[in-house]
Amino acid sequence: QVQLVESGGALVQPGGSLRLSCAASGIIINIYTMGWYRQAPGKQREVVATISSRGVTNYSDSLKGRFTISRDNAKNTVYLQMNTLKPEDTAVYYCNAQRSISATAILDYWGQGTQVTVSS
Repeated sequence: QVQLVESGGALVQPGGSLRLSCAASGIIINIYTMGWYRQAPGKQREVVATISSRGVTNYSDSLKGRFTISRDNAKNTVYLQMNTLKPEDTAVYYCNAQRSISATAILDYWGQGTQVTVSS
């Protein structure tokens, strides 16, 4: 059974930092593209950052420079370091694991999410 368990969400003041963690079980993350997504109230879920099995990272253009995704294969855990947080970063943050297994089939797993609230 695959589980992605996010942690680290909290209430933080504008300008603050948080590090989110996503601990995976049932899969080996280094053969998956791992990603962080977020969904604010009333908005669609959007990609924040991804890291491929080769370690190539991609970020939402609006977040580049403030957020950093990383992976610890030994701990089977993915992280999202978030700096200089803004109120508009308030959202539920979700961890995702994806892997193509054929031309038409993708393994796609989601965590339950962790709440990040940026407010003074």
